[in-house]
Amino acid sequence: MKILNCPLNGPRNISEFVWGGEMKPMPDPATATDAQWTDFLFLEDNTAGEITEWWLHAPTNYWFIARRNTLTDEIIETMTYDAYLARQKANASGEAEPAAKPTTGGTETGATSA
Repeated sequence: MKILNCPLNGPRNISEFVWGGEMKPMPDPATATDAQWTDFLFLEDNTAGEITEWWLHAPTNYWFIARRNTLTDEIIETMTYDAYLARQKANASGEAEPAAKPTTGGTETGATSA
């Protein structure tokens, strides 16, 4: 059984989650072309290696961010959207990257198999 660590609910069976797509910047609604919206809404890069994705814990309707290796299907870490934004802000300003807070239920932030 594969376990995914939800930032809100702790370790849960992977069957409780829905993949929401790769994390990518939204185009400016005021100036975006139809092609830019199509790319944003329907196309994925399908990157081999580490990517950042949206995930949904379906029973609670809680959206969060996960870093996953697409070659091994390993969940590297999960975090709240606020933690993701704080990390992006720190990276952009050259500050030390804030550590991801452990999610409820332990210090492991990824997925495990049992």
